[in-house]
Amino acid sequence: MTDYSDRLKPDTGQPARSIHLVDDKGFAAWLKEQPARSRAAIAAQKFSGKGTEMAILPGDKADEWSVVLGVANVEKLSSWCLAKGGEALPEGSYRLENLQPGPAMLGWLTAQYRFDRYKKSDKVAGPRVLLTSEPGRIDEMVRLTEATALVRDLVNTPTADMGPPHLQAAAEAVAKEFGAKISVTHGDELENGFPLIHAVGRAAAKDFAPRLVEMRWGNSKDPKVAIIGKGVCFDSGGLDIKPSSAMRLMKKDMGGAAHALALARLIMGARLPVQLHLLIPAVENAIGGNAFRPGDVLASRKGMTVEIGNTDAEGRLVLADALTRAGEEGPELVLDFATLTGAARVALGPDLPGLFANDDTLADQLTHAGTEADDPLWRLPLWAPYGDMLKSDIADINNAGEGSFAGATTAALFLQKFVPEGVKWAHFDTFAWRPTAKPGRPKGGDALGLRAAWGMLSERYG
Repeated sequence: MTDYSDRLKPDTGQPARSIHLVDDKGFAAWLKEQPARSRAAIAAQKFSGKGTEMAILPGDKADEWSVVLGVANVEKLSSWCLAKGGEALPEGSYRLENLQPGPAMLGWLTAQYRFDRYKKSDKVAGPRVLLTSEPGRIDEMVRLTEATALVRDLVNTPTADMGPPHLQAAAEAVAKEFGAKISVTHGDELENGFPLIHAVGRAAAKDFAPRLVEMRWGNSKDPKVAIIGKGVCFDSGGLDIKPSSAMRLMKKDMGGAAHALALARLIMGARLPVQLHLLIPAVENAIGGNAFRPGDVLASRKGMTVEIGNTDAEGRLVLADALTRAGEEGPELVLDFATLTGAARVALGPDLPGLFANDDTLADQLTHAGTEADDPLWRLPLWAPYGDMLKSDIADINNAGEGSFAGATTAALFLQKFVPEGVKWAHFDTFAWRPTAKPGRPKGGDALGLRAAWGMLSERYG
């Protein structure tokens, strides 16, 4: 992973190039004050002060120059205001002219993310260093960037190198870094205790056998918080096989697990006073002679029976057993992350995770934290009457709703059946992928909902 700690440094007056920020409303007045050579350079570069635009301004000497960046609002910088600079400027040190970067430190750092594991090494640009007179914010911004990069790395890695054993290894590496304890229930050991996880993953190759990875960290006197992530490392759809177009991105179906692991890293890195219980059911939903079938009735850890209406609705099955396991330890809060439904993407598009919560205060805290962190969420309803769509004639519940209506809600209602009574719970239906690049946010795997969850947890327990 890139060392982001050397890309934000305290400003002690060391040499650095200046970055001027302008917005649309103040651009004309700012331009009027610039010398003729700067106005000519700005005209030549067709800079108009709009967000994400950038231009180089000449100085008095041949080797002197500064930068002007367009932002949406100079008076209220967002996380992404400096991302264009962090992405495109040459190696060197920079400082804002008459401003502090504040939340925009994040975009400066995330813009320098690269996933080049499978590319021949080209010459990599050296670090672009941002100076700040707010040194107290540096560690937090570096941790957020490292967590974001972890999600991106895990999701971007193809399944051959990010199957269930690799996801387990990633969790073990994080646990080792922070002195957490790991336990793993593996392969046929799952059949009695975690039958839904076992059923979904049993058709995979032996070295990709299903497993439940659990991590524990923290002081036993602190509040218990469970974080769960859907770890379907590849989803063929099972016997209800997906078309090739829908299967193309299914390496990212473990994006929920990536978010959960990154959030655990944030919690431990900040030494948040909680008892953390991380659960990652890691499986490949493969096709084979022993794959679970449409129409099968499966047992669950909770004791409820589940009729399989569709083998491509497998994520909710592995989460069900994990939710039951988490509830057995009496947490006061449970958060789960999953790339769960196409219905959420149809409703909200790629940028907005759907948020479901059984507690209004918790939902408000999460949406507020998301707004503050430029990581928005959109609450969707746990509309109880739609639970009728999950009825089964021969089992306690069906895993797939009848028809095509309210797919994100019926999936969340299914999960809610496995959340213990009285426990506050929130479910993030996230895409974990960015189909088009934006400054600081390259195309590919991305963290969507991570900073919102961290903001809520740090406010609640910090």
